[in-house]
Amino acid sequence: MNPSPIGIFDSGLGGLSVLREVRAMLPHESLIYFADSRYAPYGDKPERFVEARTLQVCEWLVAQGCKALVIACNTATMHAVQTLRERLHVPIIGVEPGLKPAALSSQSKVVGVLATANTLKSAKFNRLLTSLADESQYLCAAGHGLVSLIEQGDVSGPAIREKLDLYLRPMLDAGADTLVLGCTHYPFLSETIRDMVGNRLTLIDTGTAIARQLARKLAEFGLAASPDATPAIRYLSTKDASHLREMAWALLNVEAGAETVAIEPAPAIGATE
Repeated sequence: MNPSPIGIFDSGLGGLSVLREVRAMLPHESLIYFADSRYAPYGDKPERFVEARTLQVCEWLVAQGCKALVIACNTATMHAVQTLRERLHVPIIGVEPGLKPAALSSQSKVVGVLATANTLKSAKFNRLLTSLADESQYLCAAGHGLVSLIEQGDVSGPAIREKLDLYLRPMLDAGADTLVLGCTHYPFLSETIRDMVGNRLTLIDTGTAIARQLARKLAEFGLAASPDATPAIRYLSTKDASHLREMAWALLNVEAGAETVAIEPAPAIGATE
């Protein structure tokens, strides 16, 4: 039995949707949630910056004693998970858009994919898309502006609805009956999407699958906490801990203390790909 914490890392607040699923499935595990909000969103940052910054933060989390890491950010997973697995000697769980589950779910075989621009242009995502091209038609949209609004606590207002209508209407018009939520921020929009489109779209969120894979890895490596352990959760942000605390309450209904931490210097954001 290993009482050390699990690190859950995201560029901002989207990974709270993954933390929610991990807490539900593994209630005895201690967690460190790390939001790199000073540099959020990652979806519009150069690939080399995302890779270098993700490695920098994850090395810090391992130094804090984390026994496993969940990269709760699609963009960071796409650009950095291979490097992390080469450099760090702890189990690492990444996330990727649920294209395969969506293909299995879709009756029309037309699937919408809502993700960040960086995820959609990554080589890893496009290899996955190509491998599944015979199973469904995938209509991809970069959700420009959604992450920033969610980071401000807006998950249902007019600005969110206007952007969702812009991205979802062409998918619906093309016959899509399934929508992949390809960014960990987007599950917080589920209620708004259902309010807008009713039952016309089945929503695919991979949070539960991530928690299940984490549980398997902890068991495989003998790292699970004791069932009678008393878990602790730390919430860390590189920008404004009070905002993270407010959003944990608003998005998860969790009253949490939060700390501001600094991991500097960050790689140059102007780094080219």
